[in-house]
Amino acid sequence: MNSTLSKSAHPLLSLSIANEGDIVGARQTARVMARQAGFSQQDQARIATAVSEIARNAFQYAGSGKAAFSVDLNAHPQILWVEISDQGPGIRDLDGVLGRDYESRTGMGIGLSGTRRLMDHFRIQSTSSGTSVTFGKALPLSARTLLPADAARLGAQLPQETPAAPLDELQRQNQEILYALETIRARELELEKRGEDLNQLSLELQETNRGVVALYAELDEKAAELKRANEMKSHFLRYVSHEFRTPVNSVLALTQLLLRRMDGELTPEQEKQVQYIRRAVQDLAEMVNDLLDLAKVEAGKQEVRVGRLELGHLFGAVRALMRPLATNEAVALVFDEPPAGVALLTDESKLSQILRNLISNALKFTEAGEVRVSARQIDDHFVCFTVADTGIGIAPPDLEKIFQEFAQVHNRLQKNVRGTGLGLPLSRKLATLLGGTLEAASTPGAGSVFSLTLPLAAHAAEDYVRPQGNTILIIDDEEASRYITRRLFQGSQYRVIEARGGPEGLERVRFEHPSLIVLDLMMPRQNGFNVLDELQSDESTRNIPVIIQTSKTLNAIDYERLGDRQAAILPKAGDGRREALVEIRRILGEPELFQQEPEFLAS
Repeated sequence: MNSTLSKSAHPLLSLSIANEGDIVGARQTARVMARQAGFSQQDQARIATAVSEIARNAFQYAGSGKAAFSVDLNAHPQILWVEISDQGPGIRDLDGVLGRDYESRTGMGIGLSGTRRLMDHFRIQSTSSGTSVTFGKALPLSARTLLPADAARLGAQLPQETPAAPLDELQRQNQEILYALETIRARELELEKRGEDLNQLSLELQETNRGVVALYAELDEKAAELKRANEMKSHFLRYVSHEFRTPVNSVLALTQLLLRRMDGELTPEQEKQVQYIRRAVQDLAEMVNDLLDLAKVEAGKQEVRVGRLELGHLFGAVRALMRPLATNEAVALVFDEPPAGVALLTDESKLSQILRNLISNALKFTEAGEVRVSARQIDDHFVCFTVADTGIGIAPPDLEKIFQEFAQVHNRLQKNVRGTGLGLPLSRKLATLLGGTLEAASTPGAGSVFSLTLPLAAHAAEDYVRPQGNTILIIDDEEASRYITRRLFQGSQYRVIEARGGPEGLERVRFEHPSLIVLDLMMPRQNGFNVLDELQSDESTRNIPVIIQTSKTLNAIDYERLGDRQAAILPKAGDGRREALVEIRRILGEPELFQQEPEFLAS
């Protein structure tokens, strides 16, 4: 740290440097002065060594010099100053001498660089008419604050100190050197111990890393096995379903011929038997069709054929199809008038299939009352269909069970109704394929409500990849930001996991395969741009939606680097948050998310 000698410095003593004895005297004076000022033994040695080195330079290269001691009483903390000047030829290459790479052939410059390291303040001026070196050290905080009277007394006492003999001074220097060597040795031993500890820790980390690598390899293998098993299951279902369809349709056609008396009359008993056969085969055909649709969805073979669909037209078509199923006169099938002028861009066939499944189930398990079908627009992006009944209801523990394949909830009406346990699982998968969600709420004995939420504009299959799983990954190096983002999804069906940086985030992406990634841009080691590059380079991760969350004001270069790789940009504060939150809703198919956020409460 460079500094100039303060004008408030109080002069203590001046010494001439004309021979070797004067150098020793200057060193002794510096030590005594440092001791009386309250410096520690180590700092006394540092100050004495610095004075000795600079005084020797003045004597050796200029023939003589002058040493002046002073103390700055107004500084905080107070500073002991030493200025050593000469009238020699000066230092030709001062910057080079003070540089880190300087190597001295004569010893010149070593004292200067050493003094600069030992002292708190250092300044040097050198011209062809002489050199002045000023350096100072701050008094320790434990030292007593010096007053002007103390400084005057200190300056008066110094000349009265009896200078030590050169031999005594040499002995003192040797003691200081021995002390310094002991200190260095103690530090070397400490460093050796730390090195051993680090080696031990390194070995432990290597063992841990090997274990983690082995675990990841095992997880990869298990994941690959599960994927193969799932693919084999889907392939088997598709194959079996296709093979079943032909004989099932043949049996249906043959029973139809028999019931039409195409080959002669049937006895009443024969007609009853054929009717039983036909109903059984119809149940089998329904199960085969559901299995085939389910296998197609799981294998990604189902195409989304997007078209414009008026809600009024949809309700009219579904009403006409479902009226014949409402055979129980105690149950009314009611279609509320949908909002006028509302249209969807979606797959009409799949939406109708979902509604038919929901209405059919409601009619099966409702003994009296009504089954009511309605639709309402939530906001500018979503519409919600509800099928509500006054049936026997579903117990809370079974609300998720009903969406599992082949799962059926036991109740007193179960033996009287037909079902394969595939309708609701297939409906939820179709809803997901259309970019929406299917949820159920129920009170046993009072009825159930099934809610289907869809975007007003679905995407075609080749343009839209619906995220799988129920995990959201937050990649952000700031703990507070991760906490705030995690709170956004509180109460949702999604499991929120976190990563404190790019490398950890990429590792978690590969093993968790999240539905959505919330990514910060400005992170140490690996920033968000680099994380995006890695995600895009991996076929298994490039289709995971990414929300960029940042407090950085993006410029044109930033947008160019991002390209179209992000689904939305979510500012940590300020404008633009609502649009990003709406996009997250669409991606996750969760139109009720963020209802308590200020952006939506104000609307």
